[in-house]
Amino acid sequence: MGAILSITFPIYAAIAIGYVTVRRGWFKPADLQVLGRYVMDIALPALLFHAVASRDFAEVLNPGYMAAFALGGLATITIAFLWFSATAPDKGRRAIAVMGSTCPNSGFIGFPLMLLVFPDHAAVILALNMLVENVLLIPICLILLDMARGGSDMALARRIGAILLGVLKRPMVIGLLLGLAASLLSLPIPEPLTRLFQMLAASASALSLVVIGGTLVGLPLKGNWRLAAQISGAKLILHPAMVALAATGLAGLGLFALPPDLFAAVILSAAIPMFGLYTVFAQEHGLQGVASIAMLMATSAAFVTLSALLFYLT
Repeated sequence: MGAILSITFPIYAAIAIGYVTVRRGWFKPADLQVLGRYVMDIALPALLFHAVASRDFAEVLNPGYMAAFALGGLATITIAFLWFSATAPDKGRRAIAVMGSTCPNSGFIGFPLMLLVFPDHAAVILALNMLVENVLLIPICLILLDMARGGSDMALARRIGAILLGVLKRPMVIGLLLGLAASLLSLPIPEPLTRLFQMLAASASALSLVVIGGTLVGLPLKGNWRLAAQISGAKLILHPAMVALAATGLAGLGLFALPPDLFAAVILSAAIPMFGLYTVFAQEHGLQGVASIAMLMATSAAFVTLSALLFYLT
């Protein structure tokens, strides 16, 4: 248990520091937004570029890991869509519930966790997660949100194109794609640039957790608590269970057998609470209340669920 706490305690202590600093007024919420933009637009893109560009292309693109993460995510989307079709009162809430069930915060929480558990693989794990999330899982959830608005098929088709184009414009995706290109072409990275990327990447882990803690202050907690609890449960239990089933099934079929570290990492990645932009997307539909409650529940309860998974998998 002491080994598990040595992993989970620093993560939640950093989150608590972010919460306290904003709650006490030492930092304003706007200050945390700036720090969050730095992590999202500078530190994590630098980390992803260096992690991918400095490794062999075959080492980075691990098809077994991506297949397990993708299939588990698609299974979660399908089950959550069916479940929330019966329990959510409208299509907008259903779409928000599916997104909350499926999209983990791999950058702000997942990477610091992997850095403590699997330091040699943490950056590559982040890159693999980001590929699957940004190319597959998040676009599907955004399409569901747009479908909830209604409109013509032609308008939806244009919106899907805009979503995919928006994905390609994200700094983390740009950093990842540039890193993949450099790795594929075996381009050498000069030592000064390597040191710069390492320095920027080192600032991402702790700062991202502090930002997460700060964003929990002042969340609008008026909404459907029952629905929020279902979303939180789906994210922390259903999603990792589906990814574990996918990874086990792929190995059983003789297609991809992940080594123990990556098998544990892909399940833990799915067990991370939902990403920070979740409440932003929900706000566009007037559902920030239920999304905020679900995110607060998931972030708090993940201390227990992640500890249990760490005990079982590592």
